[in-house]
Amino acid sequence: MSDRKTLRDAHIVICQKRLVHYRLAFFERLRERLAREGVRLSLVHGAASAEEALRQDGAELPWAESVRLREFFGGRAYWMPLPKGLRGADLVVVTQENKILSNYARQLARPFRRQRLAFWGHGRNFQSGRPGGWRERWKRFWTGRVDWWFAYTELSRRAVEAQGYAPERITVLNNAIDGEGFRADLAGTGEDLPAFRAGQGIALDAPVAIYCGSLYEDKRLGLLVAAGEIMAKRLPGFRLLVLGAGPEENMLRAAATTRPWLCLLGMRKGRDKALAFRAASVLLNPGAVGLHVIDSFISGCPLVSLAEARHGPEIAYLEHGRNALLLDRDDAGAFADAACGLLADAGRLAAMRAACEEAGRRYTLDAMVENFARGALAALAAPKR
Repeated sequence: MSDRKTLRDAHIVICQKRLVHYRLAFFERLRERLAREGVRLSLVHGAASAEEALRQDGAELPWAESVRLREFFGGRAYWMPLPKGLRGADLVVVTQENKILSNYARQLARPFRRQRLAFWGHGRNFQSGRPGGWRERWKRFWTGRVDWWFAYTELSRRAVEAQGYAPERITVLNNAIDGEGFRADLAGTGEDLPAFRAGQGIALDAPVAIYCGSLYEDKRLGLLVAAGEIMAKRLPGFRLLVLGAGPEENMLRAAATTRPWLCLLGMRKGRDKALAFRAASVLLNPGAVGLHVIDSFISGCPLVSLAEARHGPEIAYLEHGRNALLLDRDDAGAFADAACGLLADAGRLAAMRAACEEAGRRYTLDAMVENFARGALAALAAPKR
């Protein structure tokens, strides 16, 4: 920072491609936390693409600034401008993505400016089908060309440090969502639960599983339906509740027409989401797992997934056999066996529920806010790289 300034009048700008509902509480609390240090936070975001809009997870903040993204190559890359009044910020935090062309300009200009630049990201693309391909090599080339790193999880930190970045300039955020709001919604659904179960045709004591997340290819929804088919034959009254929206929704709707056990509830938030989780005992997701592991922890519904799916860095929170089941065999029969076995073993299910709830108290939004705030203050105070 300039010698004429102190941390107490510093300005931080965070850039996001789009604003999603599960980040609102984080940005609000981070803004309040930094304000207590005399630091101003600004948030800049663009708009969702047509495909992203299908997920129905967009949101707005009255104090955030929306900018128009300049798209290139048919939307495969874009330039994100900074509003004129924010260009003099002391620290700019951008997402680590190859397709953000404006990042490269800021990185190239960084050695000649007082402004600090930080990455917020995974460290590498954990969902890449070609980790040794040119896209990942290109990402690695630019990974260290920032002044600070905000890593999603410990797994992300290891990925960044393995590329030669200074460990003392990496802040582990332990990515989380607003568990307290979800926990309060869960606690307030008791009176409505019988009516909800009746509405979904769930008999008394019938086994219920849930899926919650976006509906797209990497989620392996075909395998989910195939496993559910097996479970429905073994477990009388079984229901699978599916929460979410996305490009694969039509496939699921077609499947549900001949499968009465498959209940598509669409995008659910707040109490509606909590009701579905209260009715369920396990969370099923054979494909990519990300932030919804926090839903598993808060609700006490252990997750069943595949160990080698294209998971996000939040997979670091899961412990096989303790708070989740991460399966080696990639087939519907093995997946159904594991889920049915867990539903049938009350003692094991209770122990895993307790482990989930313990993890839910560890990976909290307040902790993430504090981690980010401390990292931002450290980035402002540290010499430029």
